[in-house]
Amino acid sequence: MYNLLKGKRGIIFGALDEHSIAWKTAERVHEEGGVFVLTNAPASIRLGNIDALAQKTNSQVIAADATSVSDLENLVEQAMGILGGKIDFVLHSIGMSVNVRKGNHYTNQNYEFTEKGWNVSAVSFHKVMQVLYKKDAMNEWGSIVALSYMAAQRVFPDYNDMADNKAFLESIARSFGYFFGRDKKVRVNTISQSPTETRAGTGVKGFKGFIAFADKMSPLGNATADDCANYALTLFSDLTKKVTLQNLLHDGGFSNMGVSQEVMEMFE
Repeated sequence: MYNLLKGKRGIIFGALDEHSIAWKTAERVHEEGGVFVLTNAPASIRLGNIDALAQKTNSQVIAADATSVSDLENLVEQAMGILGGKIDFVLHSIGMSVNVRKGNHYTNQNYEFTEKGWNVSAVSFHKVMQVLYKKDAMNEWGSIVALSYMAAQRVFPDYNDMADNKAFLESIARSFGYFFGRDKKVRVNTISQSPTETRAGTGVKGFKGFIAFADKMSPLGNATADDCANYALTLFSDLTKKVTLQNLLHDGGFSNMGVSQEVMEMFE
């Protein structure tokens, strides 16, 4: 323990259960001296076990629908009241595709489902930042991080419309990040994480096969949820004060590989 985040205050979106990246990040932030509120949609709070995490990390849970501006305004106001001041870090770890859940192929989408997933997975990030920006709720040199995936740039057929959502998410991070940096001295980045065994990740068709493939392709192997939590801590800390507008690849080297010897051996 280095107290890397001592005195820093934040909001963590998306902690559902002990397998989620947001959960792991909350545990590490707590270990490093940071304080925060936890938030998720009411339905997700009922499905998960977030109260146990709150008890473990001495934090409070505020229910909020991240697609609702009024919910987010209430969340930010309550968080600043509970934490005693402006916010230093925010983690947006939210993603959902109704088309994936319903088994709809990418070429046969239900567009009402598409719009709902786009709103939850990407537009919610803009709404979160817009509320924080308008309320001047972030301290200077604060850090906002969202979780992405490399399907935003490359084709992974079974990732479906979530690939489009992640591409939009990354664009929002760059565009809003410019204004947040220029006007508030706040950093905005995305982490493009390895396929990870979270509840959302395992819902993608063929996930077990792909995570094994990615592990064989990556010279360092897949980055785990614990690895991602540690990486997020560096972005919340003062060690990365000039890192912004970046999509940071955290995938064991997968993104720069054409093919690995281990994968080639499977075909020889």
